[in-house]
Amino acid sequence: MRKHQFIYIFVALSLIGILGFSYFSRKRSRIPVCQSSKFIATKGQKYYAYPEKIVIQPWRGQHHVYAVFAVPNQYKTDYVMQVTLPDNDTDCGTIHNIPSANSEGVQTPPGHYLVKGYLNTRVALWLIAQGKVGELQQPTNWKLGYGEKIPKKRKKAALGIDWGLGR
Repeated sequence: MRKHQFIYIFVALSLIGILGFSYFSRKRSRIPVCQSSKFIATKGQKYYAYPEKIVIQPWRGQHHVYAVFAVPNQYKTDYVMQVTLPDNDTDCGTIHNIPSANSEGVQTPPGHYLVKGYLNTRVALWLIAQGKVGELQQPTNWKLGYGEKIPKKRKKAALGIDWGLGR
């Protein structure tokens, strides 16, 4: 009887450990979330850029699923780009500036700069496993928002207040 109790306790503790690990690993996931704080507030109209080039090669490892976007020089971009498939939720990816004018075989158009939007490899593999590689390759499913960024309000200085003392 003690042997059976030990087995049940061992199985229960193992199950609790596995569930706890999966819960905490999901909370610490490095997959970017499409939160409103990741999108910039703009003065006036917000515009969207579609990729000049898309690379989908997740079998090569991390950072091999991305799109290259050209953004006009006078604008700031969102902090994430979006991939929206017709029958799927929107997934977001991180944005990184490209320092050179010629990158990934894309020539920077005059008056623009290039940025790369990376889609998480796990997300890309999941979509490919669902047979959505054709949809991933469509430039209209990838977009990056940009616009004239609203400057942050400055706090009033504590000094320099007129106290009415007539100095």
